[in-house]
Amino acid sequence: MSKQNLHIVHLYPKEMNIYGDTGNTLILRRRAEWRDIDVRVSLVGIGDEVPHDADIILGGGGQDAGQDKVQADLQEKADALHKLAFDGTVMLMICGMYQLFGRAFKTGSGNVIKGISILPLETTAGLERFIGNTVYQTEFGETVAYENHSGVTSLDDKSLALGRVVQGAGNNGLDKTEGCRIKNVFGTYSHGPLLSKNPVLADLLLEIALKRKYGESAMLALLDDSLEQEAYKFAKQRPR
Repeated sequence: MSKQNLHIVHLYPKEMNIYGDTGNTLILRRRAEWRDIDVRVSLVGIGDEVPHDADIILGGGGQDAGQDKVQADLQEKADALHKLAFDGTVMLMICGMYQLFGRAFKTGSGNVIKGISILPLETTAGLERFIGNTVYQTEFGETVAYENHSGVTSLDDKSLALGRVVQGAGNNGLDKTEGCRIKNVFGTYSHGPLLSKNPVLADLLLEIALKRKYGESAMLALLDDSLEQEAYKFAKQRPR
């Protein structure tokens, strides 16, 4: 039997990378390699094509200027990303890229940054900045992370939220929703990097990608996550 492999694509690693979001790529790579899975990482920036054989696509957060800088290029990538999303490719979009995977983001100055409408949501810059440690309840357990955004995100259907706010603001500070999930596309405001303290979520992304590529029999070997769990417990105890 040939060795399993995964192709991880990181979108806009220069323009959209704050609060450690690049760490999500490193974490997925290491957790796969520890299981003897070969991993190839492609960094896809402005002007680069999205690989058609991507198994996992990651995107991070950025300032409004960063979103404005990539918006035209992202529109050029929209068809390829829609096709991959429809085909079940795993995607994790954080903060700024989460907003751009929706229909639009209206900045505080009134500028409208067009999204690519993979996720059914819109975002408007609010007057309040949501900053602090977060705890969210999801279908795969609690997640802990860190948020720093003034975006007020509204989902077309609240049942599509990735999680429910236990601590923090989430999508908008009002309706207790956090993030969004459509098929295998995950969007969230969670920085940290998110996957460093949430190994269950990291392995969920890897397992979905493996099963999509190799069939339902593909399984992940267990890892010793004692250090990650300690980090999770410590982060959960931190004040807002």
